[in-house]
Amino acid sequence: MNPLDEVSELIRNQLTDAEVKVADMTGTLDHLEILVVSDAFKGKMLIDQHQMIMDILKDSLKEKIHAVKIKTMTKEKYLNS
Repeated sequence: MNPLDEVSELIRNQLTDAEVKVADMTGTLDHLEILVVSDAFKGKMLIDQHQMIMDILKDSLKEKIHAVKIKTMTKEKYLNS
């Protein structure tokens, strides 16, 4: 499984309502841009939302991914953007 699919699966397993989009920023599959839309972020500060995603990814992918750009939002915010 490539890192893009692996990241999506890991996040969806932890945040079951999440819509996840993962893109390769450099063509090397180790610099990823991740968009996660989930109501699990409601009431949480942005840094806490990003920490949730990093906590999901850190153990499984620390050897495979060099850098990530994370964007998180609730479903309401996503629909209004």
